[in-house]
Amino acid sequence: MREKYDNWTREFMDSWKELDWKRTLETLDKEVQYYENPIDEPCKTFDEVINLWNVVADNQKNIDYKYEIVAYNEDHCIINWQMTRTLTANNVEQEIDGIFQIALNQDGKCTYFKQWRFTR
Repeated sequence: MREKYDNWTREFMDSWKELDWKRTLETLDKEVQYYENPIDEPCKTFDEVINLWNVVADNQKNIDYKYEIVAYNEDHCIINWQMTRTLTANNVEQEIDGIFQIALNQDGKCTYFKQWRFTR
């Protein structure tokens, strides 16, 4: 089970790092319950998720990351991740520390995605 979560996280983060947002979207089930922000409602459609990701290649670069699987069971996984990136609009480097809560289906696609993050 841990390997399944690890494989998903690595593919999600590698595709993000490589600014390949279409590949990132391939890690998600088309019916994913996707929370970009934990206090907002989830995206209502997959098109809303696409709109969140299709700007990644234009607004960030120099991405580096690491992560640790904190807890998991058959239903969910909690991942702590850290990232550095440069915003292309102003060349400001950001540090992010975040948490993903995910659930995967039998095909390894994410059906539930919620994140919390702190940016410095």
